[in-house]
Amino acid sequence: FTRGRERSRDPQSIIEELKDLEKKDYKEVILLGQNVDSYLWFGGGLKKDLNKASEIQKTTAINFAKLLELCAINHPKIRIRFSTSNPQDMSIDVINIMAKYDNICNHIHLPVQSGSNKILKAMNRQHSREEYIDLIDRIKHIIPNCSISQDIIVGFPGESEEDHKQTLGLMETVKYSFGYMFKYSERPGTLAQRKLADDVDEATKKRRLEEIVELQQKHSLHRTKEFLNKEVEVLIEKTSKKSQLYWSGRNNENTVVVFPKENYNVGDFVNVKITDCTSATLLGNAIGYSKNN
Repeated sequence: FTRGRERSRDPQSIIEELKDLEKKDYKEVILLGQNVDSYLWFGGGLKKDLNKASEIQKTTAINFAKLLELCAINHPKIRIRFSTSNPQDMSIDVINIMAKYDNICNHIHLPVQSGSNKILKAMNRQHSREEYIDLIDRIKHIIPNCSISQDIIVGFPGESEEDHKQTLGLMETVKYSFGYMFKYSERPGTLAQRKLADDVDEATKKRRLEEIVELQQKHSLHRTKEFLNKEVEVLIEKTSKKSQLYWSGRNNENTVVVFPKENYNVGDFVNVKITDCTSATLLGNAIGYSKNN
């Protein structure tokens, strides 16, 4: 609640901004929100006030799935990403729209925070371990090659060794492509800071975080290996940090791809054949421009 109430932008203003960005030759946009899946526009006002809206406002309301489709239809040459999704609000409609349009990237950042129902409840999260895994299963059924990334917090107040093992177990089930992992620390103004004792010692937090990171690196390598000998579309973003002779960009699944520059330029969409990988990067060679150029 430290961020205040959620508010949704007028969808027309978003479409107009995309139109302006496309004129300026932008190739990719990210629809960004603290919780994009709770987006709802019915002429203005808070989502909680929808029940006070007129019938026509209710029937013409635009949720995130409809907004995503509007963006994809109106700007087919722009690659679209979105972040962040919360498990309790992620709808099958959004997943179906992702599957329907080629210019919507196959990546969902879906924070889980913990694999323990006890800790999720203490965090005031609105999803359970079982609901989360069921959502992952539905995503993979509709978009088999969709990459999933995570946020995980270790050492939350009250976290036992069994709770930690449940988080490791959930990671083994999902095998995330990548993630953002942190030790718990008190944040002023939060319910946890006011009500819960920070009772997991620093050494335990450090050890648990190391175990989470090590497992994620193993899973990240598993996921990057899935691209070996396959062609991926890459949007060139910049020169590689490791060599002036290589480009760096990302594929639709949000994985970094590095390949020789040849005659390509920043902003080009290029098809790349993957020949090698690390846990974080795909390596390959360009085989030509993609259809998006």
